[in-house]
Amino acid sequence: MPAMAEDLGRVEKLARWLGRVGNETEGGQRFQNAVLRRVSYVWVRQVLANRILAEGLDDVVALEPPAGVLFVSNHRSFFDLFSLLLACYMGPVPWARHLHFPVRSNFFYDHPLGMAVNFLAAGGAMYPPIYREAERRVENDAALDKMIQFLQQKNTIVGIHPEGTRNKTDDPYKFLPAQPGVGKLALLARPTVLPLFINGVGNDFVKDVKINFTSKARRNHAVVAVFGPPVDYSDLLAEKPRPTLYKKCADRFMVAIRAQSEREKVIRAELDAGRVDLEGDPRWIVNRGIVSPLYAKPG
Repeated sequence: MPAMAEDLGRVEKLARWLGRVGNETEGGQRFQNAVLRRVSYVWVRQVLANRILAEGLDDVVALEPPAGVLFVSNHRSFFDLFSLLLACYMGPVPWARHLHFPVRSNFFYDHPLGMAVNFLAAGGAMYPPIYREAERRVENDAALDKMIQFLQQKNTIVGIHPEGTRNKTDDPYKFLPAQPGVGKLALLARPTVLPLFINGVGNDFVKDVKINFTSKARRNHAVVAVFGPPVDYSDLLAEKPRPTLYKKCADRFMVAIRAQSEREKVIRAELDAGRVDLEGDPRWIVNRGIVSPLYAKPG
């Protein structure tokens, strides 16, 4: 047991060092961006994008955010936010140059396979790690400071699930309580906050890939994502920072996510009724005429 604990300690130290290099140094960011654009973007679009219908994407493309953008999304699959942002954003959104996905340290930072998934498939973009243990609160405070720094930079996206953990209930339209951390992050960093609701990505990645190539993937297994307008939380910025305010802000984000879920219900009903063009509808992201990232200039 001591030897195993020592091995896990070495894995975590290596994973954290790679994370810092990949996300906080100029050379590391160039490498990460290259992996995301030339590797991750390509294979994710190939295996998932065929059945993703994204509404509101044109409005997001047209944004000119003055600093970073915080995406807040529901959380039902290990792959939902990561797969969608890669499939949609690394191509058509001109201001999306750097991606960061804070994750629980478990698996991605304490297991060799998790570390491999993070750094080989995502270029280390799943960063910074967040710890469950109360005794590691100082490290979580440091992670918050890093996210604030990221969000104060232009062309940067940070993706977070306000629920804090994966929602395992049977109903995709019911949500767990919002955690105050995302509210604190927004109030301190003051980014543009965009709500997103996504439904249809599962937790069996192999199964999802197989579905993508079936003839009825869009009809019966569409992944529907709805991007909402920026959340106005400016009134909260004038209040004294405190835990109850952070929770209030996080709850507002969840209200915005819930609003997008109502629109997603309508779209899915239209799909079921055959009122969505399964080939020509421009909301299918494979119809957007996105230039291959091989020719995209890394930012």
